[in-house]
Amino acid sequence: MTDLDARPPGGLEPAGRGPLPPFRLRAEMNGIAEAPGKVWFFDLAAAVVDADRCVRCGACVAACPTDSIGVGPDDLPKLVKMCTGCSLCWDFCPRGGLAYETTWHAPSPEEELGWRVVGADPAPGLGAVVATHAAKVRSGVAHRAPGAQDGGVVSAVLLASLDAGEIDGALVARADPATPWRGVPHVATTRQEILKSAGSFYNQTMALAALDLDRVGLAPDARIAVVGTPCEIQGIRALQRCAWHRGSSRVDAVVLTVALLCTKSFDYRRLMLDALRDERGLDLARVAKVDVVRGRLVVEDVERAVVVDEPVAAFHGAALKGCDECADFLGRGADISVGSVGSPDGWSSVIVRTPAGARALALAAPSLEMGEIEHPEALDRLDRLDKSVTGAHLRRTLDPAGPMFVDFAEHLAAYEGTDRAPVWRGR
Repeated sequence: MTDLDARPPGGLEPAGRGPLPPFRLRAEMNGIAEAPGKVWFFDLAAAVVDADRCVRCGACVAACPTDSIGVGPDDLPKLVKMCTGCSLCWDFCPRGGLAYETTWHAPSPEEELGWRVVGADPAPGLGAVVATHAAKVRSGVAHRAPGAQDGGVVSAVLLASLDAGEIDGALVARADPATPWRGVPHVATTRQEILKSAGSFYNQTMALAALDLDRVGLAPDARIAVVGTPCEIQGIRALQRCAWHRGSSRVDAVVLTVALLCTKSFDYRRLMLDALRDERGLDLARVAKVDVVRGRLVVEDVERAVVVDEPVAAFHGAALKGCDECADFLGRGADISVGSVGSPDGWSSVIVRTPAGARALALAAPSLEMGEIEHPEALDRLDRLDKSVTGAHLRRTLDPAGPMFVDFAEHLAAYEGTDRAPVWRGR
């Protein structure tokens, strides 16, 4: 076999695309056969980034042991120095080699007995649950964040944990000072920074690419919380299970994870600039709040007047395509999951999943008003809808008790001939 005949593992070749580019670098340079099974960043790019399946979580950046992956100006993963072919970017990508459902597995009674229920819901109910609450920050609490979404619970939890010395900072999304309503990742280390970061952005931020804590002056033994979408929590959980030299990313510093209930995220340009600014004529400088509630996208201006109230489906073209392959609306791998579904306006539904989550909520309890989730069935209904969408797009069977990783060759075979097939660009 010549260098130009090199193929991905298994000799697979997408139909109608012709020979694949010679990504097998050692063979190309010196004729030495490459170790079997290596997956390069170029392969990840073809199968995920160029195939428009990337969900911009940043797990590939955090996984790279040589800091060879960065973030490009288009907010997508980019190779910034030589790839070593370690395969880890592929392994920990939730749209690539990571079977993300293995990061939130809570065994059913049948599975604990060694049974496997074929065809059953792969994750019935709410997942691992310590407690559920409806909650909001008490009126008159001095640290109520002015931009807080729904009940302000996430900010209250972060502030209480910071005050108690449980964490030294929190990875959150904050407003890009140069671009209206664009969220960017930020490690907040003070109360003021946490309060300033309150509220939600509906663009993904490549958050896990911001886990180089040395850059923000945190000590080697620092502990942080992460507030993120379910796919970001999936990446953290998977990375924490596997210890190796990680480069600059401090995934092991994460001691508390808060998942924001999420059915999909959006591309900033397509949502905020194309759909809202250009098509609907909004002045983004006068937007005070963007929210997705009860299946509708709602935008309020600085006078708190509702200027957009439309079904989320009207903005489907602005959503990230890869979100359709995620069945984790409920953020099952987090310590705490938080969102508005199931609770009245101004309240948050809170699912506590671990002892770490219970401790964090207990620290915040003095500042919170808590009760029961008003419509828990709404959580189940949206979870089932999310899984139904996933079933139409994900080309494998969800198996929380199965292997953690998906082989690259298996992925190629599964997606060949679909609208999500790898796109092999000439390099």
